[in-house]
Amino acid sequence: MKKQLALLGIVAVIALSGCGNNANNGNTAESNQPNTNNSDMSHSEMNHSGTGEVPEGLKEAANPKFKVGSEAIIKADHMEGMDGATATIVGAYDTTVYAVSYTPTTGGERVTNHKWVIHQEIKDAGEKPFEQGTEVVLQADHMKGMDGATATIDSAQQMTIYMVDYFPTNSDKKVTNHQWVTEDELTEK
Repeated sequence: MKKQLALLGIVAVIALSGCGNNANNGNTAESNQPNTNNSDMSHSEMNHSGTGEVPEGLKEAANPKFKVGSEAIIKADHMEGMDGATATIVGAYDTTVYAVSYTPTTGGERVTNHKWVIHQEIKDAGEKPFEQGTEVVLQADHMKGMDGATATIDSAQQMTIYMVDYFPTNSDKKVTNHQWVTEDELTEK
């Protein structure tokens, strides 16, 4: 039993240590963003924690359901250990939120239905939201090969999104400044 637990711990450390740098901030943050897709990209391709920097032009929410500093329960499975975790709200913003599909600039399998990219993370976004089916160029680095990739908008919703800190349900290593969780992916604690 001790050998199995040790092996499990080693596997978790290896998986987490493989996470890429956040290219927008140049640090070696463990991760920044979730990956819900139908491809074979692994957790080592995701950025879970971030610096807390937000894209230019992103506006703070005037009346968010979950206030900055409050806690909520995450009801999303973008990554292992996220669903059911207690989140502390770090930021709340009103914007258009997109699920997108794209082929990474680094090659490999197409990523489908990646949640979430926000309007301010799309090149030359302008003011008007993109419609489903529109091709865009991503300026987000949630996953390796995402920044600069041509993507198709799978869905678009105007809503409040959140940056959160949380401890995964399967780890004691805190995820900080995670971008993004939508308001409907949070419930009252």
